Amino acid sequence: MQVVETSIPGVLIIEPKVFGDARGFFMETYQAVRYAEAGILRPFVQDNLSRSAYGVLRGLHIQNPNSQGKLVTVLRGRVLDVALDVRRGSPTFGRHVAVELSEDNRRQFWVPRGFAHGFAVLSESADFFYKCDDFYSPTDEFVVRWNDPALGIDWGIEAPKLSARDADAAPLAELHDRLPVYGEV
Repeated sequence: MQVVETSIPGVLIIEPKVFGDARGFFMETYQAVRYAEAGILRPFVQDNLSRSAYGVLRGLHIQNPNSQGKLVTVLRGRVLDVALDVRRGSPTFGRHVAVELSEDNRRQFWVPRGFAHGFAVLSESADFFYKCDDFYSPTDEFVVRWNDPALGIDWGIEAPKLSARDADAAPLAELHDRLPVYGEV
């Protein structure tokens, strides 16, 4: 596998080796030793799968406390995936990394603890799979406004379909007391 570092330390794009021929393809989606060597050290405890239609935007979600690191990939379709640094005191606070994940490029994206996460579906539909290094905790989860002008995220869609919770999310500046602290997650 090839590990691509991004503009924010710890946020990684992973390009697994894909072996294909006329019958199809094979790839390892996770192997503990190799991923640990890349800096993904915590064991995964929960896997999630979602299917969404074109134009659906989910996010930007985060849990604090009980933050989750997520290894995400798209099994079918195409999405724009975003990791937003919301760690108070971080030198990259408020910055994001966006990457296209698709069934064609087979990339994975490592979203570390302390980052809000979201994605927008760019294809007719998308099956989005992610491994989490802690359990989902609904009482610890909150949402950062997807279109907060201070963030400057271009989601690649004009009028996204949002859940009520995502549509009512607060901008990052209003969430200061809920955010994790750099170096503590």
